Amino acid sequence: MRAEKQLITKEYVARLNASPFAVVVDYQGLTVGQFTQLRSQLRTEGAEVHVVKNSILRVAAQEVGLPDLGTLTGQLAVVTGQKDISAAAKVLKKFQKNSDKPKLKFGFLNNQRLDTEALLALADLPSMNVLRATLLGLLQAPASKLVRLMNTPAAQLARVLQAYADKTAQPASAG
Repeated sequence: MRAEKQLITKEYVARLNASPFAVVVDYQGLTVGQFTQLRSQLRTEGAEVHVVKNSILRVAAQEVGLPDLGTLTGQLAVVTGQKDISAAAKVLKKFQKNSDKPKLKFGFLNNQRLDTEALLALADLPSMNVLRATLLGLLQAPASKLVRLMNTPAAQLARVLQAYADKTAQPASAG
């Protein structure tokens, strides 16, 4: 392999090692403007997209220890990032809905291969912040119920004592 190809392969190996996920898309048919728009939308979600030669992607994936990529055909780009695969998949799905491109091929999440259906399912998940808020709410609910239950007998006792105090404070009526 030529020196420049080795350098590019090392760059892709570093990129794949730094990212917990990778999504391979076929970008054929996208204009430069559309590709730039896609790149910008992915950047806002903490992801990036890079065009890669199929042979270089195959060698880099092998060096990283990803499972066999199968047959690679077409003009491929790889989406990687540091944050959330779900957010990147959402951007890709939304972009594909508007322009029918890029075509999702497959992906990897922690070296586990994901097919197109799995990537689309990830795109339909709520964002990480929504999931965290939901989990926090679920964790806090039992604690707040416990506090209410523990306070109920004390509150009932306080009401009984107040009623007794009100009753004894009233002057006895002549009868």
